[in-house]
Amino acid sequence: MAKDKKAPRPKAETPKGFRDYFGAEVTTRSQMLSQIAQTYHRYGFDALETSAVETVEALGKFLPDVERPNAGVFAWQEGDEGDKGDWLALRYDLTAPLARVYAQHRNDLPTPYRRYAMGPVWRNEKPGPGRFRQFYQCDADTVGAATVAADAEICAMLADTLESVGIPRGDYLIRVNNRKVLNGVLETMGLQDDDQRDAVLRTIDKFDKVGADGVRELLCEGRKDASGAFIDGVGLGAAQAKPVLDFLTSRADDSNSTLANLAAAVGGSAIGAEGVDELRQMSDFLIAGGYGEDRIIIDPSVVRGLGYYTGPVFEAELTFEILDEKGRKRQFGSVAGGGRYDDLVKRFTGQSVPATGVSIGVDRLLAALRAKGRIQETDQGPIVVTVMDRDRLADYQAMASELRAAGLRAEVYLGNPKNFGNQMKYADRRGSPLAIIQGSDEAARDVVQIKDLIAGAEVAQSASLEEWQSRPTQVEVPRADLIAQVRSMLAAQGAQ
Repeated sequence: MAKDKKAPRPKAETPKGFRDYFGAEVTTRSQMLSQIAQTYHRYGFDALETSAVETVEALGKFLPDVERPNAGVFAWQEGDEGDKGDWLALRYDLTAPLARVYAQHRNDLPTPYRRYAMGPVWRNEKPGPGRFRQFYQCDADTVGAATVAADAEICAMLADTLESVGIPRGDYLIRVNNRKVLNGVLETMGLQDDDQRDAVLRTIDKFDKVGADGVRELLCEGRKDASGAFIDGVGLGAAQAKPVLDFLTSRADDSNSTLANLAAAVGGSAIGAEGVDELRQMSDFLIAGGYGEDRIIIDPSVVRGLGYYTGPVFEAELTFEILDEKGRKRQFGSVAGGGRYDDLVKRFTGQSVPATGVSIGVDRLLAALRAKGRIQETDQGPIVVTVMDRDRLADYQAMASELRAAGLRAEVYLGNPKNFGNQMKYADRRGSPLAIIQGSDEAARDVVQIKDLIAGAEVAQSASLEEWQSRPTQVEVPRADLIAQVRSMLAAQGAQ
């Protein structure tokens, strides 16, 4: 009788587009999220935690926008082969779940409803360098407030948030635009065909890459790209394309001049004039709150999410330069964005509900702080209580408990204690600052030895014999003085 073949062992590897996070990385992100949450909370926003799984119907439009069903999301259908149920999916952002929550619980929620949410989201997209299928978002939104004071408040809060996590003034700029102004420009151009309007919007979205001249060529006869390939243009005449170019290049040295340029670009369009007025109101609100143009500016070149947002649009950009992997200087770019989206809740209720919010890319913000050396990703390990006598394990546990009760991170070595050298190697690998040692001789004299592992490593690397002798790395103190001596040694390490 043939024996069944053993199933092959699974590969111990991370799925493509995902990664694992260890120790200091998790701690650093957690600290940043806590700092952001404190700022959001100070502005009066309440925390909300929603399920990682939503119905496909509730999520609505997927990312990226392609023909394939459920493209952009990780989705599956409930039920057995003969009993198919609802399609479910991992959330791809935190805004779609908010719309569902507000529609579901609106009778029990205050209006306006101000909430913040933090957590991972998942996108079934092609991964690339620095681009993962799971990443963290950190959102704050106001639902039910039609006034642009709500949009201005979000921008002010975003500025305060960036500063709270270590991005000083001068190293960031929040740029504000308004979809209504662009609608006014399109109206002035006399575009009636939806396909042509969409083509113009796609072209405007390339402004950052190709500049004003490139946009002009793409709106008109077309242009050659960097590879030499010819890209067909939209087919507009120069006069018809002019309002778009006036709009994109209308930023001036001050907000009043920019607003005047925008008013000229929208011509006689009522919706365009409404957008310009909203930008003027936001500018007034922000200046009154102390948020000048060194922090928040009106910039018509912000064209993110034009098919999604319905009013003000804003983006936080880091203005400092970093070195890329080839040693070239480049500007870091955007770390947060948001705007007004008054139609999202309407999908559930049939009634338009005003909403505005912002989303911070936490992983990208952390990367920026690392690139500038403003993050010390060193999660100090625990104090290790070594085990010299197996039958005195309870005494060692008592020491660790005493250290923890004093607010210190500590653990007893729980591996094989036979080789003391292995215990020291373990402590080094954990990044431990100190090791506590008490053998039978020390126990009889009611003392403990405390070894400074940080100083020991430094001395071993570079110290001369005289320096080694003058800088003891291990001290003996009465057992009763354990906590006081540990605190003193940790303070000395922090001062070095």
